[in-house]
Amino acid sequence: MPGLPLPPAIDDFLSRPNPAVMATLRPDGSPHTAPTWYDWEDGRALVNMEASRRRLANIRRDPRVAMSVLDDGSWYRHVTLSGRVVSIEADPDHRDMDRLSVRYTGLPHERRDQERWSAWVAITSWYGWVGSGPWLG
Repeated sequence: MPGLPLPPAIDDFLSRPNPAVMATLRPDGSPHTAPTWYDWEDGRALVNMEASRRRLANIRRDPRVAMSVLDDGSWYRHVTLSGRVVSIEADPDHRDMDRLSVRYTGLPHERRDQERWSAWVAITSWYGWVGSGPWLG
């Protein structure tokens, strides 16, 4: 796996609203994956979850996560991030959820009746893939 910090091309790729899948660990150690919206800031990923989501319970118990980010135009280009959740905070005004919704849809989040939580993921390792080989940025 390439070292940190991420190369500028990878940082630029992660700055776009690409599709992503986040993996957390269930209590028995097996993986749990879920499609997710994310935002990228200063080498960290922001995610937001409704209070009843399994991945929120998982990261509260074990902060280790992975996230695969796929190029919206070609899934043959993607970056997988591994890291740890370093912050979990309530999002009572849906500020972070709106941030993600505007990033992906152009509009604030519609559901205002949900208890929401935000988490910041600090990246510890990564790898990229493009076409048929490693993408080093």
